[in-house]
Amino acid sequence: MPELPEVETTRRGLSPHLEGRRLQSIEIHQRNLRHPIPLFLENKLANQMLQRIERRAKYLLFRFERATVIAHLGMSGAFRVIREQSFPWKKHEHFRWYFDNNGILCYHDPRRFGFLDYHEALDHLPPYLAKLGPEPLSDDFSADYLYQRSRGRSAPIKNFIMEQTLVAGIGNIYACEALFLAKIRPTTPAGKIGRVRLARLVDAIKAVLSQAIAAGGTTLKDFIRTDGRPGYFAQRLEVYGRDEAPCSICQKTIRRIVISGRSTYYCASCQR
Repeated sequence: MPELPEVETTRRGLSPHLEGRRLQSIEIHQRNLRHPIPLFLENKLANQMLQRIERRAKYLLFRFERATVIAHLGMSGAFRVIREQSFPWKKHEHFRWYFDNNGILCYHDPRRFGFLDYHEALDHLPPYLAKLGPEPLSDDFSADYLYQRSRGRSAPIKNFIMEQTLVAGIGNIYACEALFLAKIRPTTPAGKIGRVRLARLVDAIKAVLSQAIAAGGTTLKDFIRTDGRPGYFAQRLEVYGRDEAPCSICQKTIRRIVISGRSTYYCASCQR
């Protein structure tokens, strides 16, 4: 599933091509995503200017003059910008938005778990956005904040930092990588970790996410950037997907366990 770095990479790839441009038409080949694309979408958005593209957690917000369209990439979704209208539709490509600068926004999603959500109230956030915690790269996500929120919590620290109401946008890949960098075992109860180690974890989360964004995200299977290239952070993964491989620090074997149905990777020697 695309996580915060992949969605931010997508936003940065789309913005220079589409912001400030007028949407001329929409062509839809498949409406049945996780939620059906509304039948009125084409008429509602026609001739509106796309003022800006924002990201909140793992969501993209397309801010038009009189509406906001919220997009989620689901498990396998990806946006791409092309210039040729004659460019053939790809398998699993579901819709195209045509802009006045000949830019064409294409959406590709083999599993169809992504969705578009239309809102005319520009300043109103739907509940699934309103309840999100702070952005992990913001100043609001701090050691003091994490320490206060973790007191009395018995959940494994990996599950805890993936709670979207606590901090928005951290998924399985980057939780594993940040915990490795912070030298914290993913099964450790959140409430038993002291302030100093939590400060180290906050720094690790910010570092891992920043590095992943700089590398264009992580491509393991489906994710591609808006120019069709993969994300290169997969080459820097220390533990995720590396079970039975040697740890880069101590050379002991990386382990894989399952926590709450998710594969979890760590080094039992380095992470305590």
